[in-house]
Amino acid sequence: MNSHSQPAATRRQFLRTTTSLLGASALLPGAALAAEGAAAAAAPKRAILKGIMWGTIGPGKTVREKMDAAKAAGFAGVELMSHMKHEDVLAALQATGLKAASVCGSHHWAVPLSHPAEAQREKALEALKQTIRDAKAYGATSILLVPGTVGKNTTYEECWTRSVEQIKKAVPLAEELGVVIAIENVWNEFITDQKEAVRYLDAFNSPWVKWHFDVGNIIYYGDPIEWVKALGPRISRLHIKEYSRDKAMKKGKWEGFNAKFLEGANDWAGIMKALDKHGYTGGWGIAEQGGGGTPAGMKDLADRMDTIFAS
Repeated sequence: MNSHSQPAATRRQFLRTTTSLLGASALLPGAALAAEGAAAAAAPKRAILKGIMWGTIGPGKTVREKMDAAKAAGFAGVELMSHMKHEDVLAALQATGLKAASVCGSHHWAVPLSHPAEAQREKALEALKQTIRDAKAYGATSILLVPGTVGKNTTYEECWTRSVEQIKKAVPLAEELGVVIAIENVWNEFITDQKEAVRYLDAFNSPWVKWHFDVGNIIYYGDPIEWVKALGPRISRLHIKEYSRDKAMKKGKWEGFNAKFLEGANDWAGIMKALDKHGYTGGWGIAEQGGGGTPAGMKDLADRMDTIFAS
């Protein structure tokens, strides 16, 4: 039986049903987009807290004044230096509500763990241990360590061997106090490739030795995204820093750091997505960036970091 031979009431019902289905199907794309948007809005935001390195804070002279400036700019924490007066730091942390994001060793450049003299290496080891103790006192769970320097008196291999030997001596204290020793990639002619970074960490085979990944420092040598892929959950903290290849090519490599956040070579969206994918759980992104000499400059750093973390 064809449709023309059906009773009129049946044909009317068929048309009403068909029209309703067509109307519903026309609304589906919009409904799907609305549902997608609602799901995105409900999704958890990237959980990276804004910190700032102590030497980047321009305003203020006292510990309390500097922490007040960081708080006013919108930072949640500070990366302190080792060997500060505990009572001053603790009082300022309590008064401002800021957290200790990390503690950076203040002796590791002047007296490196790779020093040719054994007596100096022992001094460097004691400075490392004090940095760990400082972190414990302030409630920080990670410290920043420059492991050594390569130069006319220290080869790459010597820097590797000496620094590994000394850091291993500090691992029991790190484990006891619950503080990670995080190695930073810096311009010390040592470990400029992510595969070497992995191999260096493997030399310790310890969850208490991880990486303090400085994003800007690596741009001159390689791709931050490849470093994130290689290190993944072994990244304990992030240094958020910009670098301009264009300025480096025109004015020299150190000029590359003279760029504001979001105005350099970093693919921040790609870096953030790589961190999400490869298991970064350190919680802190710490600014080590020029421009924080004034309250307005500090606020600009914090605002630009919001944009980076939301990439």
